[in-house]
Amino acid sequence: MKTDVSSQLEFIVLLARHGSLAAVARALDLTPPAATKRLSQMEARLGVRLVNRTTRRISLTAEGETYLQHATRILAALKEMEDAVSSSRSVPRGLLRVNATLGFGRTTIAPLVSAFAKRYPHVEVQLDVTDRPIDLVETGVDLAIRFGALPDKRLNARRVMANRRFMCASPRYLEKHGMPQSLDDVANHSCIIHRQNDDAYGIWRFTHGERSETVKVRGALSSNDGDIVLGWALDGHGILVRSEWDLAKYLESGRLRVVLPEYAQPSADLFVYYANRRNQSARARAFIDFLVQHFERHASAAPDDV
Repeated sequence: MKTDVSSQLEFIVLLARHGSLAAVARALDLTPPAATKRLSQMEARLGVRLVNRTTRRISLTAEGETYLQHATRILAALKEMEDAVSSSRSVPRGLLRVNATLGFGRTTIAPLVSAFAKRYPHVEVQLDVTDRPIDLVETGVDLAIRFGALPDKRLNARRVMANRRFMCASPRYLEKHGMPQSLDDVANHSCIIHRQNDDAYGIWRFTHGERSETVKVRGALSSNDGDIVLGWALDGHGILVRSEWDLAKYLESGRLRVVLPEYAQPSADLFVYYANRRNQSARARAFIDFLVQHFERHASAAPDDV
């Protein structure tokens, strides 16, 4: 049976994303020989090579890059057309691709996807968790859920939850080393550094009234994992900056205490963002509303002050 055009377009997009015929075969539920045959048939029909083959990885030729650019645009247009047609349906259905950060995606978004799937059984959800923000158009992801400033101002976004950042430390650490009275004091303390994406290492930024201040901190412990650095702070290793979402239960129980609360950090608000507001599918709207309602309930149940 002749392969339809949209399948060929998706084939090249997946090949560019994964760089491996074996990975494309798994994604499309094909055997590796069938994936190789499909590529050969496409190249024979077009009369050009679409990929450069090496022993380890496949890369696109110049013709392949041109094909990919058009394929990405055409698939996006087809998806927009289908979403425009299906958005009038009362019952959300179809495939929804969601991306979230590693730890938060695993501990919070995954259970929410489970609850969403029970409410909307006709929606198929693919959840990917990644450390760094992704290109929504290039990857074909519908929604991305991220803390802090949006990585691309061209994207549409809806704030899901307000989320402040605080400096904090364990009572044990503060009893031993003293409570800092100024940002200069903080610079002389042992600080636990959470390495995040391309943020400057060991640079903490604050606002105090109308002033902006920056502190270069130091410490023996650092990690790119938020749960790890939080555990070190609970163990009494130093001062840490984390968000209200992560700290609330520990501040309420007294296992951590806020340091210099009058100095505000850049917020870590939670956003869901997406590439196209126009003709957004019913399934995407339903998922966004589901998230917002969940976190609104969480905010109303949380104590007023942490």
